Amino acid sequence: MPRTNIDVPDSAWFKSSYSGGNETECVEAAFTAVGTSVRDSKRPHRHRLVVQSAAWTGFIGAVRSGQLS
Repeated sequence: MPRTNIDVPDSAWFKSSYSGGNETECVEAAFTAVGTSVRDSKRPHRHRLVVQSAAWTGFIGAVRSGQLS
C-alpha cells in the first residue's frame, strides 16, 4: 500500500466501526478519488495509507465474514 500526502479534509474521515470502543484501537478511513485513505486516529497528521477500492472492498468483506480477526 503506498503512502500518500493527499489532502483529505477533516470532515471526510470517519472512525471504523470495528475499532475498540475505549479509544485504544482507533482506525479512521476516508474515501477519495484514488481509493480509501486509512490513518491512526491517535496520530492523524502522520503517514496515511491509500488502498485501492477493490482491495478495500475485499478487506471489509473478509472482516465482516469473520475471515480476519
